[in-house]
Amino acid sequence: MSISTDQPWRDPALPAAERVGLLLRAMTLAEKVAQLGSRWAGNDMADAELPQDETLNVAPMEDVFSAGGSRSLEDASRDGLGHLTRVWGSYPQTVEQGIAEVIRQHEVVLKSSRLGIPALVHEECLTGFTTYGATVYPASIAWGATFDPSLVERMAAAIGRDMAAVGVHQGLSPVLDVVRDYRWGRVEETIGEDPYLVAILGSAYVRGLQSAGVLATLKHFAGYSASRAGRNHGPVSMGRRELLDVILPTFETAIATAGAGSVMSSYADLDGLPASADPWLFTDVLRGEWGFEGTLVSDYWAVPFLASMHRVAADTAAAGALALTAGTDVELPDTIGFAGLVDKVKSGEVSEELVDRAARRMLLQKVELGLLDEDWTPEGSVAAGPVDLDSEQNRTLAAELAEKSVVLLDAGTALPLTDLAKVAVVGPCADDPRTLMGCYAFPNHVLPRYPERGMGIEIPTPLDALRNELAGAELSCVKGCEVTGDDRSGFEEAVAVAQDSDVCVAFVGDLSGLFGHGTSGEGCDAEDLRLPGVQGELLDALLDTGKPVVVVVISGRPYALGLFADRAAGLVQAFIPGQEGAAAIAGVLSGRIMPSGKLPVQIPRHVGGQPGTYLQPALGSVESAGISGLEVRPLYPFGYGASYTSFTVGDLRLSAEEFAADSEFTATVRVRNTGDRAGDEVVQLYLRDVVARVARPLKLLTGFARVSLEPGQAADVTFQVHADRTAYTGPDLRRIVEPGEFEVMIGTSSLDLPCRAMVRITGDVRVVGHDRVLTTPVTIQDPGGG
Repeated sequence: MSISTDQPWRDPALPAAERVGLLLRAMTLAEKVAQLGSRWAGNDMADAELPQDETLNVAPMEDVFSAGGSRSLEDASRDGLGHLTRVWGSYPQTVEQGIAEVIRQHEVVLKSSRLGIPALVHEECLTGFTTYGATVYPASIAWGATFDPSLVERMAAAIGRDMAAVGVHQGLSPVLDVVRDYRWGRVEETIGEDPYLVAILGSAYVRGLQSAGVLATLKHFAGYSASRAGRNHGPVSMGRRELLDVILPTFETAIATAGAGSVMSSYADLDGLPASADPWLFTDVLRGEWGFEGTLVSDYWAVPFLASMHRVAADTAAAGALALTAGTDVELPDTIGFAGLVDKVKSGEVSEELVDRAARRMLLQKVELGLLDEDWTPEGSVAAGPVDLDSEQNRTLAAELAEKSVVLLDAGTALPLTDLAKVAVVGPCADDPRTLMGCYAFPNHVLPRYPERGMGIEIPTPLDALRNELAGAELSCVKGCEVTGDDRSGFEEAVAVAQDSDVCVAFVGDLSGLFGHGTSGEGCDAEDLRLPGVQGELLDALLDTGKPVVVVVISGRPYALGLFADRAAGLVQAFIPGQEGAAAIAGVLSGRIMPSGKLPVQIPRHVGGQPGTYLQPALGSVESAGISGLEVRPLYPFGYGASYTSFTVGDLRLSAEEFAADSEFTATVRVRNTGDRAGDEVVQLYLRDVVARVARPLKLLTGFARVSLEPGQAADVTFQVHADRTAYTGPDLRRIVEPGEFEVMIGTSSLDLPCRAMVRITGDVRVVGHDRVLTTPVTIQDPGGG
């Protein structure tokens, strides 16, 4: 291959850093700044006629959607372009049309600029590739319920392969925010309320996506999920210690153990300082302490929000200067704040070194992705043959995830469903496929603006699945009410079919949407934790019939079920299980599928019980009974999930009762299937710091393992616990491993921990940093001899 002498940076034989250096020296200031920007050429959200139907998820943010939209792609690319925004994810198109549009936009960028540097294509991929006709996998909160990192990694690899085949370079996932308030609409996008669970499954997602050559983007950095009252974009009142111990470790782990390629900024302000204006967070911690070398991209419009929302900058140009200085490398989804950087540099207000810093990072990723190779072409960036974005393999994987995510809360008197003649199927989630999918699934995210295009994929509803599952029973379906609103006119018919049945299965929960046009999802925050609309009243009416009522909650957040749990004949929680979720739920109800999901968030008892996460010090836990009249014990705890078989966990063995502050110990338990069916149990290890220098949570998940066992089979589960896993941020904000006693607790949920023992760390206090041990390896072995 002959490399042009005037473009030596295209030579793949040269080291990547040298190629970037050569290119930077050849670029003008305007061309370097252009690499820090983006263009959303397919954004039609501002031009769409906004429907009045409140079940449709369109956002009342016309001014935001149109920001930067007046420039043509040709104009936006005259000096080059960093990113092409959501070529696939903005409106419905076939695979062939999408590939043609990717090629067209690339050609515009190449022809419009002097140097012909390709743009990087990014897309959303939170519940699968967010495009028309692509598989919709379970939402992130359902990944958490699987407690299965290897399965999440396989899913992400499948998503990555589909995206790479159609020319996508970067995916805007996973969300590594830790749930702090269940009322927050984006709980469905998170993996759960425990930092270690989020870190391990999030890192697995990163490894899977990047194994296909697609950059993963960790979001939202940082603190977004801890907004006051769970309000989207709300201020975050959080001390530095909580940030360091609860929020940041998920991102740190995904960078250290999975090599995440990109990080996305948070919209929120932390104690008054917006993340996008915080050089301590973006530069000192992310770059300096953690050594992150990828790109930091802004969340959509986070840069101009510094002026329009946070009001820490006078105008968008000042916002761009502030964000660049803090450490933002690329502005998404359009170049607005960064459009003023050339003038800011020329006036001396911004150093060109900051532009070079960001451009170097952006260009290095383009080199690593092959975009600057001599033989790269738009046509060659996509698959040559047909691409099936909803393949049988994808659906099989989506089904496996859904099956492992369904949580049996209580089998009650009715589950599993067998030998039934008449079944009443009631509720707003019984026959609406949209309730199975999250707000970033294309059918919920975009298709409400195109109702004539349908769902784009086959999505059986719970009613469809139950008809297949209970083939010998007569099923009658009545909605009863909508997900939202106060229309009770369907109650009478719902009660009638329930009374005329052997059992009633009530499907209640959420319809995900955006910015208030839904009950779960971005901008769909809740006042409290009662079921949306009049669904709770519908359940009351059904339960009052005296007929057995099995309650199935399909939701993106946990709802308070204390008023119904004792009266229900069975209780199931399905966190947004995706397009194959209905069959998974039906299989659990019938007993064909052994339930094995575990709660990644707690199920509250009372609608106003906040905050409800299990990470509480003594004064926030059940140990504080009598201090406050508020009940803090959950209805079902973190890590809980019932089964149709039974397990025991016992025979705790520690390798040592004392170990040094730079050493480790192992804890081994034996888990046995004592029932008559094969099943999975998730063995969980928690640690409690008996005496610390600051108030610490009474227990912290420190390791877990999903174990599959036949009836009567046992396995030894061994956790390798390094002293670093006890580290916390002390009074002086240094992270330390402190000598002293720790209680080791192992069981099957945060409140079912039968195996307990004490260990002691000896020696001196040890300060630890980013090089500390961040994970707890687990081995599973046949114990031999029963």
